[in-house]
Amino acid sequence: MIFGFLKERRRRRLRAQAIPPAWRSILERNMPIFRRLAREDQTELLGHLQIFLAEKRFEGCGSLKLTDEIRVTIAAQACLLLLHRKTDYYPQLTTILVYPSGYIAYEKRHVEGNIWQEGEEGRLGHTGRRLGALVLAWDAVKRGAADPYDGENLVLHEFAHQLDFEDYGSDGAPALATRAEYLAWARVMSSEFEALRAAVEAGRPTVLDTYGATNPVEFFAVATEAFFERSRALRGRHPQLYAELSRYFRQDPACYSAEPTGD
Repeated sequence: MIFGFLKERRRRRLRAQAIPPAWRSILERNMPIFRRLAREDQTELLGHLQIFLAEKRFEGCGSLKLTDEIRVTIAAQACLLLLHRKTDYYPQLTTILVYPSGYIAYEKRHVEGNIWQEGEEGRLGHTGRRLGALVLAWDAVKRGAADPYDGENLVLHEFAHQLDFEDYGSDGAPALATRAEYLAWARVMSSEFEALRAAVEAGRPTVLDTYGATNPVEFFAVATEAFFERSRALRGRHPQLYAELSRYFRQDPACYSAEPTGD
């Protein structure tokens, strides 16, 4: 208990520290959605940012030299998912590895039965429940932050996976407070996942990235991207999904969105 008290006291001190003006300039330049947040949400996000940057280790890979621009741009997007909620700041994550661009990973993939496939795979990002690390391509991070309405955001996607891990599983459901919440989540997410799979098979256009039809884990990550980046379209076409995500994140991004109409 004493360690929890000391941790929270240290975090309160970090939240109260003044933000370097250069950090705010980075956010206003690289993360347009920051400017549209309510003032109190901006203040809360900046407090989360202080803690995140103090507690997580960043490492540059592939000759990338880390800068405040890289660290702040990544951390702020990750902290957007934490607003209005009690949080332990992605407790299973210790390190963020950043490449300058896409990278090659060697992977062993299960196909079916006893069949496995091995080989190289190009990636922009990755994380895993037992890794303790999260990998990102900086050019994709910056591109995703710069266009907050295209429904594609690498940081939101990968950190949604980290939220999924917080109940010590990887099943497309984050840690929820009650059994009733888990039942409601399962009902909505299962229905929406099957609807996306059906739309993909029929070749119908979708608000959600079709990668979400891969499995429930990827569906939650893709739905998180859409919730923050295509919020009005998601609310209009998938009201139950939007409402479920709004209850979990305790946010209503459609209210501050400048998303182009037409979806």
